[in-house]
Amino acid sequence: MVETGWTRSTLMSNLIELAKEGNTLTRDTFGLLYATDLADRLENQIIPALRSGFIVLSDRYVYTAFARHLVRGGDRDWVRGVFGFALIPDAVFYLQTDVASLVPRVINSKGMDYWESGMDLHLGADLYDNFCAYQQRLLTEYEAMAKEFEFQMIETVGRGIEEIQEDLRHRIEPVVRRPRKIDPAGLDLKGIDAKVER
Repeated sequence: MVETGWTRSTLMSNLIELAKEGNTLTRDTFGLLYATDLADRLENQIIPALRSGFIVLSDRYVYTAFARHLVRGGDRDWVRGVFGFALIPDAVFYLQTDVASLVPRVINSKGMDYWESGMDLHLGADLYDNFCAYQQRLLTEYEAMAKEFEFQMIETVGRGIEEIQEDLRHRIEPVVRRPRKIDPAGLDLKGIDAKVER
């Protein structure tokens, strides 16, 4: 199994962090940087792993870019076109939550930062208010995409980590055990736009 995730490209991760430091990124530049990050990971991590017969687990995928772009007032067709090279995943597991549950989780991990709080959008009086308003908008976008892209929904509110983990294992196991749809010698490299047009 190979694991990858948002901003883990060796080419782009440092550049993205550096670009975020100035708090001056535009919505479209943000999208282009993350698309480049995914393109690099696809070419150097994901596709080679799939061709070798590995299962690839990705923490966040194009859907995060879609949600962030739309919440910032971006064009749906533009952002989906930018990520049109992405592979269509076999399954997407969406951990459903609410803002009240997110707040302590974020505070106990890395804390609220400028971008994760949507401070560039000026939605609230302070970091906390902005975080809550921004995250609620993101959750609304995720809920809409969950229906469109048929995410497997996993409720997290009011459940312990062990229970959520057991639910995930139960849902992931059939995906892992089913026969692969792709011939490892010749991956089907259809982009995400094929799913969008469905």
